[in-house]
Parts: sequence; structure tokens; C-alpha cells
Amino acid sequence: MPIHMTSSDYCIDADKDFGPAPSYRPYLMLLTVAVWIVIWLATCFWVFFIPISGPNGIPEIARYVTVLVLVIGLVFVILWSFLYVQTVVYHLNATEVTWKRGVWFHSTGIVPYNRITDISIVQGPIMRLFGISHLKIQTAGGGTAKGVPEIQIEGQCRAEDLRTLIMNYVRGHTDVGAAVTGVDESATLTNTADTAALLAEVREIRKLLESRKN
Repeated sequence: MPIHMTSSDYCIDADKDFGPAPSYRPYLMLLTVAVWIVIWLATCFWVFFIPISGPNGIPEIARYVTVLVLVIGLVFVILWSFLYVQTVVYHLNATEVTWKRGVWFHSTGIVPYNRITDISIVQGPIMRLFGISHLKIQTAGGGTAKGVPEIQIEGQCRAEDLRTLIMNYVRGHTDVGAAVTGVDESATLTNTADTAALLAEVREIRKLLESRKN
């Protein structure tokens, strides 16, 4: 049965497209701006320690160019963050998880439930302030390296509920797979119990016959 999860203006319906929570956009903007500023400081800030005058000085315009690079970079990463969140789409159906994302370079993927082995929830201190988490889905033989998830569902405000929803699908898919391959666990257990009871009855009859002979 489809599960509907709602949190203020954010909801997830099974078998419908959904994306990150609204609070994921400001979180991503803050993160990308911070990363860009760190990169800028590490690569360009040394220009301000070099004297302008003298034989080893640099032109004053170099400092203006450096600041311009910072401003252009900030505008770029903020725009990218805004557009990126709009491209992230996830979908849960009866057999698999699908996803797509990308501003300039688009990527898509499909993860069948019968390949999922583990779902972990990741939440850093800044993510905790925004009330969001990431779900990392591990699969059998998936990922490019050990510990690399097959898919990461980003910026979810009800990660525990979403993990439960996906695991319910995983368990349901396992049951369906068993039925298709002709393996019926309940029938197997019943047959095993009947066989054990029959053997016990045969032993009792044997003991009874032996006692009468004596």
C-alpha cells in the first residue's frame, strides 16, 4: 500500500516523483559558497600580501581581478545550487528506485530492490541545523569502491520514514521473487513439519510392534 509522508510543505508519495526537502536548497548554497571561499583563499588571497610598488611588485589591477574572480565564482555557485536542486528527482515504484540529476551534465540511474543490501542515514552538524539527512543505499556488487553507495538520496527531512518505506518494498520484492522461482517458504515449513510428524508416528508403531513380539 502506498505510504504518504508529510512534513509542513514537503511530502513524499510512493509511486510519485519527489525531490529533496525545501531546506536542502539553502543548505547546499551555504555549503558550496563556503567551499568556493576556501578555494579562493587558498589560491588567490596571497596576492594581497605582495607589495604593488617595487621591482617584485604586482600591478594593482591584479587585486581587482582577484576580487572579481571571487564575486563571479560566488554568483556561479549560488546559481548552480539553485538549479541543481530543481533537477534532483527520485521515484519509488513496486520494483525499483530511479533517480536523475544534473544541471549541465545529466545522469540517471535505476536500483532494483532485490539488489539493495543496506540503507544508512548520514547527517552532519550543519545538516542537523537544517533538519535534513542523506540516505546512502548500498547494493550487492554496487558502487565503484568499497563503501561507495549505489545511490544517495539527498536532503530528506524524514529519512527514517523513507528508509522504512524502501525496506518495506525490499522485503515485499523478496517475497515476490521467491514465489516466481517456485520457492514457497510456508509450504516448505509445512512439509517439513508433516515429515517430522510422520517419522515420529512410524517410530511409535515400530516400538509397539517390537513390544508385542517380546
